[in-house]
Amino acid sequence: MGMKEQVAALLAEIEAIRKNSRHGAESVRLIAVSKTQPPETVQEAIASGLWDFGENRVQEIQEKYAFFEKNPNWHLIGHLQTNKVKYIIDKVKMIHSLDSLRLAAEIEKRAAAAKSVMPVLVQVNIADEESKFGLAKEMVPDFLRALAEYPHLSVEGLMTIGPFVSDSEEIRWVFREMRELKEQLHRLALPHVKMRELSMGMSNDYRIAVEEGATMVRVGTAIFGARRKI
Repeated sequence: MGMKEQVAALLAEIEAIRKNSRHGAESVRLIAVSKTQPPETVQEAIASGLWDFGENRVQEIQEKYAFFEKNPNWHLIGHLQTNKVKYIIDKVKMIHSLDSLRLAAEIEKRAAAAKSVMPVLVQVNIADEESKFGLAKEMVPDFLRALAEYPHLSVEGLMTIGPFVSDSEEIRWVFREMRELKEQLHRLALPHVKMRELSMGMSNDYRIAVEEGATMVRVGTAIFGARRKI
């Protein structure tokens, strides 16, 4: 199966799961995780019908951005250091990994200078894993209240990276709690907080994420195959 057929099958599967799930979102956007993939492969993915791509490293976004005459939507999905914000503020469609007020202040400063508003997702470490970035669940409401000071940030929703487990059913509770948290936060009606998006689910668990209300899934291996080493 070529990439075009693979993408079509994946999109059809996601849509079928969404429609048949009690908690399925109104729509699900497929973010193709293109980290370590060369620009030519991204180009092939664009030709296959994809337009949203997730990158972990600022340097890779810069390199790929320079390759395209018309860039697709780039999403920064990895941990972002404050000193790297200036390099991507004019290049990315969304930052999925906001996890500190220090980072929020830097994004605010750079977005204000660019006369733009940066869509962001707040990263939540819902499973409280020491190896993962993100805020603890109970910290999120006060964090969002503090973001009212930053008019050049638009909080579109939440993101999480689920634990890696052999049986994907074991992760369902993580995605369910994320959906419930999103609904609770939406009811707070905070300034600059839209709480429309829920970015969760990767190649090994996107099906359950979609069943539990994901609006974005970040899939790499199921599109591009095994990750290239860099």
